[in-house]
Amino acid sequence: MTEIEQMIAKARVAQAMYVRHFDQDDVDLAVKIATHTIYEHAEELARMAVEETQMGVYEDKVAKNRNKSKGVYWDLKGKKSMGILNIDERTGLIEIAKPIGVVAGVTPMTNPIVTPMSKIAFALKSRNAIIISPHPKSRLCSARAVDLIVEALAQVNLPDGMVQIIREPSLDKTQELMRLCDVTVATGGMPMVKSAYSSGKPSFGVGAGNVQVILDRDIDYTLATSKLVTGRSFDNGIICSGEQSCIYPFEQREAVMAGFRANHAYVCSAEEREKIIAAIFEDGHTARDVVGQSCQKIARKAGFEVPDDIKVLVVESNGHFGPEDPISKEKMCPVMGAFPYQYFEQAIEIAQTNLSYEGKGHTAGLHSNSQANIIKAGSELSVSRLIVNAICATTAGGSIQNGLPVTNTLGCGSWGGNSISENFTFKHLLNITRVAPLQTRMRVPSDDEIWA
Repeated sequence: MTEIEQMIAKARVAQAMYVRHFDQDDVDLAVKIATHTIYEHAEELARMAVEETQMGVYEDKVAKNRNKSKGVYWDLKGKKSMGILNIDERTGLIEIAKPIGVVAGVTPMTNPIVTPMSKIAFALKSRNAIIISPHPKSRLCSARAVDLIVEALAQVNLPDGMVQIIREPSLDKTQELMRLCDVTVATGGMPMVKSAYSSGKPSFGVGAGNVQVILDRDIDYTLATSKLVTGRSFDNGIICSGEQSCIYPFEQREAVMAGFRANHAYVCSAEEREKIIAAIFEDGHTARDVVGQSCQKIARKAGFEVPDDIKVLVVESNGHFGPEDPISKEKMCPVMGAFPYQYFEQAIEIAQTNLSYEGKGHTAGLHSNSQANIIKAGSELSVSRLIVNAICATTAGGSIQNGLPVTNTLGCGSWGGNSISENFTFKHLLNITRVAPLQTRMRVPSDDEIWA
């Protein structure tokens, strides 16, 4: 047997024992322990992640470890995940939840701690075993996170093999895992997601992010730009739901740029714009050496210097958008595009064109006091989530205050080539049996009544 075959076999034995011996209270306790473990070790794991991946911001990773772990637990707390979930009083239809089996959890180097944590929590909640396949460049910190969780779960006698991780990950091992498991949850680059979808097993993947944020008229631009800077700079811009472009009223340019400057953003000149674009893009893709790096390193690569307190580089458009301006693309670093509009419908057009160029189906943002414009943007933009008057980077993946399930896997629907257009959570790892008796007391309408 190969290493992966042995892991799968071990997981199947463990999962059968877990289903047999863990009731809803036991499962919920296991989820609490798993998530709280990451919360408790937030600093250690953040430090390991920065040192191993050489990207991101230590303080932001600490915040991410704490907020995601408590958010995931709070979102799952008290929710029924086994046995009878619902009985329809009108029809008598009974819904019974059942686990799927063994989950393959493919995780990225951009979120090497919280993504394994959330996948493990979702698997435990739905009574599925899980095998984590981390990115090779984050294998040590991801393994440490998984080991800490497994060690902590020993207190509830978690069956050995219920939670595992591939110690020396490779493309071949990941592909074998996806072929042999029962379902794959893939978070990472598009090639990996496409590989998951072609594995022959059910898969949940995510599309590319390129979050377009519209600033409406009659808002506080200093407040809005402070949220944009916070979101774009968070973890040095490697969050897929992080703000990428600011689309603002053309007559408010001075107010918007003043807001950026007041919030530690640097507005690039026309000459610096071209240097930044050349520095961050190679062959139409984000250059590897700028991913998750600071503004100072990026500017230095581009041939100029920026002050140490600068958090975001703002690059204004060339008068175009979409394919005619490369700053319209996703940028895995703290660089933000800026596009002026003349009327709100044009703002939506710019956002949609940029999304169609890259990032369709993921997320958009809107800062507005107009409910009509909020509904209009939500109705017309091809995104799975529209974040309103909040920081996209930290709330699109779920928040206690916005109703979105807390997760690190954000489905992008058919727009992004995904099977779901919502935040992935434990319910997606359940099979549901529907028991459907005929209710003879229910009156069947006549044909004339049906077609009236």
